[in-house]
Amino acid sequence: MPSFDVVSELDMHEVTNAVDQANRELQSRYDFKGVNAGYELSGEKVQLEAEVDFQLQQMLEMLKAKLTGRKIDIKCMEIKEPELGGVKARQEVVLRQGLDQALCKKITKTVKESKLKVQTQIQGEKVRITGKKRDDLQQAIALLREADIELPLQFNNFRD
Repeated sequence: MPSFDVVSELDMHEVTNAVDQANRELQSRYDFKGVNAGYELSGEKVQLEAEVDFQLQQMLEMLKAKLTGRKIDIKCMEIKEPELGGVKARQEVVLRQGLDQALCKKITKTVKESKLKVQTQIQGEKVRITGKKRDDLQQAIALLREADIELPLQFNNFRD
């Protein structure tokens, strides 16, 4: 029976490239001349550091543009509140990937409510959708693309 997996993954190599590009642009921008500001990627977190709050907002927009340019959906970003202190302002951006249990259940519920002739199965951080016809699976993909889910979804491991 045909099946595919619904996952939410990030290409961390592309994220690294986007952060590096944002750092290079930061050094060449006129409004950041002489300002001690930068991005630091550690694991799945990006630390933004600048002198004042409005510079953090500009840096955040730059980071979003670089991620979008590298085909990374910015819905995966969880933006924390800025920490303002003395001569430094910091902000943390967490890049989320993987489907948690609640999100897997939401995907399963969405597919079941659509009355498509497919079965869903939660397998760790992914949801496997199985059906008798390839057309049913394509309808399920279209349904999930239009659904209001807070993480970007990818569809992989398609088996016929």
